[in-house]
Amino acid sequence: MAIPTYEDLMLPLMLALADGEEHAVRDTRDEIARSLSLTSADRAARLPSGKQAVFDNRVGWAKTYLAKAGLVDAPKRGVYQLTTAGLALMKTRPDRISNATLAKYESFRDFYVGDVATAEELSQQEGVPSSTPREQLETAYRQLRRDLEQELLSRVLRAPPQFFEQLVVDLLVRMGYGGTVEDAGEALGRSGDGGIDGIIKEDVLGLDAVYVQAKRWQNTVGRPDVQAFAGSLEGERARKGVFITTSGFSRDAREYVGRIDKKIVLIDGRQLASLMFVHNVGVTGIASFELKRVDSDYFEDE
Repeated sequence: MAIPTYEDLMLPLMLALADGEEHAVRDTRDEIARSLSLTSADRAARLPSGKQAVFDNRVGWAKTYLAKAGLVDAPKRGVYQLTTAGLALMKTRPDRISNATLAKYESFRDFYVGDVATAEELSQQEGVPSSTPREQLETAYRQLRRDLEQELLSRVLRAPPQFFEQLVVDLLVRMGYGGTVEDAGEALGRSGDGGIDGIIKEDVLGLDAVYVQAKRWQNTVGRPDVQAFAGSLEGERARKGVFITTSGFSRDAREYVGRIDKKIVLIDGRQLASLMFVHNVGVTGIASFELKRVDSDYFEDE
């Protein structure tokens, strides 16, 4: 089933705390999940960043909104409890608790939209999205990143071959290979030598070498091309290789490298653009946002 929105989790959260006693956050989440018949897969679904479960995040936001209305409190670390106002609300046996319900409380209106909106105006707003503010931010970030990576790959395909060779050098050096750009550039200057485009040091000390094949193609790279590269490694008595392309690899090609003794890493166009993004090759930062949370340890002695 779909994970409920944080608004739809408000009543289940209040019901889990309805006895007015203190409840551990973990136990409260488990009780809500049981009441909604959520599966282990539902509980395991992660935010786009992968750093927190979607369900846990939405329960947290439900608690935040209820707390802003003065209905739920966290009397100590890792514990939820209904306030006097929360207990009073539950005595009315509400069928649903939503932002429209919370709009009756001045503290929530001040938090949500400031003091310019009345309860009626807030209750008439369209329903909240299924995602929390953090989910919306992470989803927007991922979309912006996908769009940028697509544009990067498009630019690479339009660039001349010499530019692609330099891009490979810059990327591998940024990733920690090849020593300096000058060293890597010299190593990758042997285009077409027995199916190998270049050799680059695995580390700054040159303890091992990585053989490189770089193809600025639009057609899928098949097994014959990868097999020829593996044969070139054998001729050089090399153990490691990287095959980089702006297109993709066929299934046969990927299965082939999984069966041979040589360690060959295949980097397709999508992964190439992603690595460029991560290692700041061909991109520049324009803005950054740091998400923060309350440091519970700081307040532990309160």
